[in-house]
Amino acid sequence: MRTELHFSARDLALTRFAVSPMQEVVTSLRALARSPVPALHRRWAGRVRERLAAAGLDRGRLAAMVPPEGHLPDFLNPAPPGFSPGLAEELAVITATGDRQVRTDLDLVAAEAGGRLPAALTPLYRDPAGQLPRLAAEIEAYWELALAPHWARIRALLAADVFHRSRQAAEHGTARMLDELHGTVRWDGTALRLDQRHCGVARLTAGAGLLLLPSVFAWPRVLTRVLPPDPPQLVYPARGTAALWEERPGSAARTDALAAVLGRSRARLLAELGSPASTSELARRTGLSPAAVSQHLTALRTAGLTSAHRAGHAVLSARTALGDSLFDPDGQEFDRMTVAGPSDP
Repeated sequence: MRTELHFSARDLALTRFAVSPMQEVVTSLRALARSPVPALHRRWAGRVRERLAAAGLDRGRLAAMVPPEGHLPDFLNPAPPGFSPGLAEELAVITATGDRQVRTDLDLVAAEAGGRLPAALTPLYRDPAGQLPRLAAEIEAYWELALAPHWARIRALLAADVFHRSRQAAEHGTARMLDELHGTVRWDGTALRLDQRHCGVARLTAGAGLLLLPSVFAWPRVLTRVLPPDPPQLVYPARGTAALWEERPGSAARTDALAAVLGRSRARLLAELGSPASTSELARRTGLSPAAVSQHLTALRTAGLTSAHRAGHAVLSARTALGDSLFDPDGQEFDRMTVAGPSDP
């Protein structure tokens, strides 16, 4: 399959990058829905699947809306208003989606499911305005369990990709940057050609420009979205995704260094919280008593280094972005970087 996205000079001038939390929500859900889970993300999936099941998030509205293949509802991925919106900003746009757009997207979900809308989505179809806040709450719950504990690392990787592409455009031109986004994307001088696409792209009445979104969980595919009056979106796999879930070298040495500041028990607990864990699980891993673990977690939470999230009957602790930065100091470069888009070198 092939499609072409023709560009005017104005389109090229308005091409920009963005990092979208909602894009990672939707594409990570799709990765979890596949059988088997893509090899790149199996370590992450192994960490989160049990917790999502305990919270009932493997069988709710969100899971029903994101099948392993086929149409992804456009209203779940609004055009980011800036380079790096927060999840709350994107959820505000989602909850304000008009009834007609929600039903149009759900009709496509139903068509690809054999003509019948999944039962979990029937209330949303009947009353979009009343049900969208509940959907947003479900997205927030999923985010806290599956992505928030890893967001500092993911965000740093996405920002590094944008930095690389922006520098490439500055040094070699926008055409070369577009030509090297992905093996199925080619720039021919007047149009961007996409082979083996999984969503349709047509300029038609879509807004001007092109919105480029690197993604960890889209791998190995390129995804597209066209929803006027927004500019077309092109979601492509970020560079470095293959190493995302690898254990970082030097973590033991960093734990030893932190122990001098935090104390050995708290440093060990913080190291263990690269993925969410319950108090009893942490006690089992570290050999500390549950009471001691609870006391240390309270101190770490008060310092802003960890947070607590309920998943079913369990309460899971996880490192915050600040706690993550102690083990991944390079991740903080995201906040110090000024990333220039190809039209603003």
